[in-house]
Amino acid sequence: MPNYRIAAIPGDGIGKEVIAAGLRVLAACAARDGGFDLAVEQFGWGSDYYKAHGEMMPANGSELLKPFDAIYFGAVGAPDVPDHLTLWGLRLSICQPLDQYANVRPTRILPGIASPLRGVTAKDLDWVIVRENSEGEYAGQGGRSHRGLPEEVATEVAIFTRAGVERIMRFAFDLARSRPRKLLTVVTKSNAQRHGMVLWDDIAREVASDYPDVAWDKMLVDAMTVRMTLNPASLDTIVATNLHADILSDLAAALAGSIGIAPTANLNPDRRFPSMFEPIHGSAFDITGKGIANPIGTFWSAVMMLEHLGEAAAAQRLMRAIERVTSDASLHTPDLGGTATTNQVTEAVCAALLGDNL
Repeated sequence: MPNYRIAAIPGDGIGKEVIAAGLRVLAACAARDGGFDLAVEQFGWGSDYYKAHGEMMPANGSELLKPFDAIYFGAVGAPDVPDHLTLWGLRLSICQPLDQYANVRPTRILPGIASPLRGVTAKDLDWVIVRENSEGEYAGQGGRSHRGLPEEVATEVAIFTRAGVERIMRFAFDLARSRPRKLLTVVTKSNAQRHGMVLWDDIAREVASDYPDVAWDKMLVDAMTVRMTLNPASLDTIVATNLHADILSDLAAALAGSIGIAPTANLNPDRRFPSMFEPIHGSAFDITGKGIANPIGTFWSAVMMLEHLGEAAAAQRLMRAIERVTSDASLHTPDLGGTATTNQVTEAVCAALLGDNL
């Protein structure tokens, strides 16, 4: 029987609450399935670790994670630590060394949840956003000179390589091919960014020739926000740069009802290193400790983790449990307009899992 090694990194804020909930649900999922075990090791890295040690995680943190089958991540960020230190010190210091270059963010309207878009239902909004996760605007190239002087200069250099763009394009086309509509939208900004984004466009066109069965189109990122809002049914699979997809996926989550339900997979598709699974909502210190954080995004991220590990039946069972719980308005947390607590939602999902006989 497979015994998967899971590295759990709760991180900061509500990350600690939702990862604890997620581990309870995963334990129930493994018990209900009976065909695999999970060996979880927790790592207390994050802003508290930074305050004690001067770093978000040990210098060899990514090496410590390599033997694991998957990483379950909560959130990073604290009000009293600069955001660029927390993000680069932990999340990006895991994603980049482990070459988790494909960030996958499914978005759809779950049962019982209403979109803020009038008349839009689950049949209209069922997307997967593929975010290039290793280069682009978040490559980390640039710097600051003449700090504090009137002539101070800061540069942020977006890096686009043929290898990096081609591999994310092929990943996105493959994903679009696997979905019923076989439809891909490539997001760009090549009218204004005439070097990196034109390379992005050129490679998209080249790769598309290898996928004659996939229909594809191209959208400028600003126009894409309009299309997502006014014509969501025209979209299916979406691929965009690190920055553009980061922004668009938050919009997508809001259009599906709440950022609290949105999952993420940071994938190393070659499986040379472990992939990392996390909700996209962040540390949310305004509700930390109140017991009202929505754990659905964390549970859905666990679905993606189980799929990645090859446990398709368990993943489907967990997704059914999530949908049964979201169907019940009494189990909606405040972000969805309800009064349910994190613990109530977690207990309900565990009960739905254990009672699932499909």
